[in-house]
Amino acid sequence: MNLKVFVVGLVAISTTLLFLYTNHLVLPTYLPVGKISNSSVLAEGCDMIVTGKKILNENIRLRNRSCQQYLIQNHYITKPLSKDEADFPLAYVMVIHKDFDTFERLFRAVYMPQNVYCVHVDEKAAAAFKDAVGRLLSCFGNAFLASKRESVVYAGVSRLQADLNCLEDLIASEVPWKYSINTCGQDFPLKTNREIVQHLKGFKGKNITPGVLPPPHILRRTKYVHLEQRYHLLSFMLWTWIRKMPPPHNLTIYFGSAYVALTREFANFVLQDQRAIDLLDWSKDTYSPDEHFWVTLNRIPETDCRLAGD
Repeated sequence: MNLKVFVVGLVAISTTLLFLYTNHLVLPTYLPVGKISNSSVLAEGCDMIVTGKKILNENIRLRNRSCQQYLIQNHYITKPLSKDEADFPLAYVMVIHKDFDTFERLFRAVYMPQNVYCVHVDEKAAAAFKDAVGRLLSCFGNAFLASKRESVVYAGVSRLQADLNCLEDLIASEVPWKYSINTCGQDFPLKTNREIVQHLKGFKGKNITPGVLPPPHILRRTKYVHLEQRYHLLSFMLWTWIRKMPPPHNLTIYFGSAYVALTREFANFVLQDQRAIDLLDWSKDTYSPDEHFWVTLNRIPETDCRLAGD
């Protein structure tokens, strides 16, 4: 009896291995995701796996699809989902340099037709990446590439300038946005657009720029000169022993998050007020100036827009 069980088990294992081996020899049939019908995505997806077909995610690159097909197949929202959201449009600054798939998912997650989106693509990015981003944004009337591109060095002023370039473009937009939110290519929202709007409304016209007075280990970032270094294969910040002059206008430097939510009024202040212009110029040879620029300006008590607050 035990021998029979053993033989049956051996036959079953051999059959399984033969199936796997044979299946491996068969060239896989690729089907683009866009050809899976919306009504039976799960069933057809399972059928593809069972029959040895692999899903090739080509739809995000548009290829031969029209923009209308792309929006439908990827379930983009084309109308505001509530009056609250329609009356409270947002502006997004999106600074990216790689991983188109990741960016496409982020863009799809935060996209709403009443909002406006400025995307800054690193000047050093691959040509294919730049082209893919441009083709994606061409499908949307409320999304565009930044008019000025920076060759971004991590922790350099070029990273801050990329945000500012987009902020300047967004100020010129006809969309009456209430807050701007800056992101990088590896971000992903944890809340819906409506939840974000409700959260921002609670700040009653104040910026979200969390920060504190600089702890001792941070002081060297603005105490000594740091220079952007660009080479063919890498870029980095070079620390020197050269002491910097004190900040302009006797400003007290604060440190905080580089990722902020800014009102339109404050964005105008940042781009136009002489104190902001001079602080940017002073910050050009500091380390990671985006971590002190926003919060320092927001802590000026006598700003014309009177929006200081965290």
